Amino acid sequence: MLTIDKVYNANNVLKKVIRKTDLIEAKNIPCDNHLFLKTENLQMTGSFKIRGSYYKVSKLTEEEKAHGIIASSAGNHAQGVALSAQHAGIPCTICMPDSAPISKVESTKGYGANVVLVEGAYDDSYTKAVELCEEQGLTFIHPYDDEDVIAGQGTIALELLEQLDDIDAVVVPIGGGGLISGIAFTIKSLNPNIKVYGVQASKAASMYESIAAGEQLTLDTVNTFADGIAVKHPGDNTFQLVSQYVDDIVTVSEDEIAAAILTLMEKQKLVAEGAGAVSVAAAMFNKLPLKGKNVVCIISGGNIDVNIIDRVMTRGLLLSGRKTSFTIALTDKPGQLLGVSKIISENGGNVVTVDYDNADPDMDINACFLKVTVETRNHEHIEQIKRDLQSNGFQIVQERV
Repeated sequence: MLTIDKVYNANNVLKKVIRKTDLIEAKNIPCDNHLFLKTENLQMTGSFKIRGSYYKVSKLTEEEKAHGIIASSAGNHAQGVALSAQHAGIPCTICMPDSAPISKVESTKGYGANVVLVEGAYDDSYTKAVELCEEQGLTFIHPYDDEDVIAGQGTIALELLEQLDDIDAVVVPIGGGGLISGIAFTIKSLNPNIKVYGVQASKAASMYESIAAGEQLTLDTVNTFADGIAVKHPGDNTFQLVSQYVDDIVTVSEDEIAAAILTLMEKQKLVAEGAGAVSVAAAMFNKLPLKGKNVVCIISGGNIDVNIIDRVMTRGLLLSGRKTSFTIALTDKPGQLLGVSKIISENGGNVVTVDYDNADPDMDINACFLKVTVETRNHEHIEQIKRDLQSNGFQIVQERV
């Protein structure tokens, strides 16, 4: 049974291993509330997961340790379990989806774990881990649906209550639900006036859908670059705890997550992975009824694959109005490009790419399409450039914002 004493016990056990991560006030992130960031992306292994996994491993019997341990993970729990096993001198196997970022796979191997890549999503790697657990007599370390793991994650709430006196709400990413279960249980046990909200990616909203339906549902597919929360089915314990202690759950889009990652990089010099940024996305896009309130967002992890940072940043720039492209229908004659670029530059835009097409069969013989990609300040700036182009006789046939 999960108790507040167990959370305090976990806190004592973890003091020698984890960092008490900073709580940063983020005045320069645009939103309707007073925002604070709990920087678990700066935790050991780059994620909060070390809290639950280390505490769970510390509770194992000598017999369980002797058998060796196994876990399933999209990457962050993998690293937490691997490091915990390394500290305890226990053999460790981790099943990971083959879509897991290479950086997370290699980091897990670096902590001494045997990594088994499984085709599909997290839930497929979980199935494989359970199969190997039974075949080889290993001890399974569940990533979220375990009371010791949940208690370990709840230690974040103890730190928050020490770091900020007047918290109105805490916003927490949700995958399987272990993080928010631990935080919500602890917060509500110690100060039930504080609101706790969960956030999921809209394309991996298993807990959101399950709570709405009043029963645990299994999604057919999940499709989000926020791999750390790409879970098809919530846990048994976590579903009950979320139902009891969480005030509401909202979802955010892929573009909103990308915009939050970009904002954290630019405004706070913090690197967050997709799963870690969903809480900030919910605040930035005002998904919660918290105007003017003191709101803590949990940045749960920072293990983003460098191979997708460029794509994420491009999506974030587009959504925030920092980059756009115009396709303009022109008469194909000298000086047209000069006219377009002059208007853009006079409005403070910066042309970064130009593409010229005079071979489209649907256009006039003497016409062409000019596609320009422009760095801009915001959406109002885009509209200003657009109006000026049109007032000078340039026909915009397509715009990407």
